[in-house]
Amino acid sequence: MSGVTLETTIGTRVQLCGPLIVEREGIRLEDQLPGRQGRYLFAYLVLNRHRSVSRGELLAAIWPDQSPFGGESALNALISKIRRALGPEAVSGRASLRFALVDAWVDVEAAVEAVHRAESAIATGEHARAWGPALVALFIAQREFLPGAESPWVTAQRHELYDLHVRALEAYVGAGVGVGGTELAAAVRAGHQLVKLAPLRESGYQLLMRALADQGNPGEALRVYSGLCHVLREELGVPPSTTTRALYDRLLLA
Repeated sequence: MSGVTLETTIGTRVQLCGPLIVEREGIRLEDQLPGRQGRYLFAYLVLNRHRSVSRGELLAAIWPDQSPFGGESALNALISKIRRALGPEAVSGRASLRFALVDAWVDVEAAVEAVHRAESAIATGEHARAWGPALVALFIAQREFLPGAESPWVTAQRHELYDLHVRALEAYVGAGVGVGGTELAAAVRAGHQLVKLAPLRESGYQLLMRALADQGNPGEALRVYSGLCHVLREELGVPPSTTTRALYDRLLLA
């Protein structure tokens, strides 16, 4: 046997951000996973389901400080219990392992795909089409990945989700500014969140300034620019970019 495989049908849902949820055809299964290590193993295999994972890599992921005495036996026990919980056909493999959730919905993957769709729609000027995917990505990325878990791979995934959260916020604000009207209020709120989350990201300030100006609050937009100047001066000792300064000049002329 050369891999760990889980065959499922459409209707499988895995949530790794926020409370762990495993659902197959409407049946919740996360409580049947074997304890904390079993959940870590499950999450790691799902997160890496598009490649084979060695046993050594799995041992390091589940026990990052030091594998317990008889680590291979402990890993075998976890795989056996996951197999018992999800079906006898769920686990196979020896040297390299793989968890294949066929046609499954995995929240982390859904967020990545959604933010890409939102950014692509904005790039082509289809702001209304970007709004929904941006919101999907935002709802997922703002939740903590595997709450309570501490491991290098968990930390790395949280950093990736932070970047995704920033991108989702920016796409959401951009969609709101592009659509205008009643969406401007939400764009302003999200814009304030964006500059707080990523205080050195000038594109976020630019979007917030545009949202405020379109809302009829150019003075607030100019205040945002002033705040950006202060942050850049204190943190980096540089002025805003020419693009941001051009936006500021247009607001002054307006």
